[in-house]
Amino acid sequence: MVAQKKQKKAMENINSRLALVMKSGKYVLGYKETIKSLRNGKAKLVIIGNNTPQLRKSEIEYYAMLAKTGVHHYSGNNIELGTACGKYFRVCTLSITDPGDSDIIRTTPAGEPQ
Repeated sequence: MVAQKKQKKAMENINSRLALVMKSGKYVLGYKETIKSLRNGKAKLVIIGNNTPQLRKSEIEYYAMLAKTGVHHYSGNNIELGTACGKYFRVCTLSITDPGDSDIIRTTPAGEPQ
């Protein structure tokens, strides 16, 4: 019960920071655009939904490792990630290029480069 409450609080925490990025920062949604931003070295943090196919997930993690970018595995599926972004469609992956007023890159556990 306590672990479930803690996980829910962490999810709300990341959702509120993500909403602030959507308002004040710059981001790209989707697999192809995330790969492009990683290749160009513009991505600061990549967020991946938990039901992303394993091949895509490993490819994004590999590009992120090369670009020294943090990867956060979102605990919800792609529908919940899209809702957290304030969109009415599914979002498999998203890349944050400029966090704006949010401190999502510092507070996310995977936000620091490896």
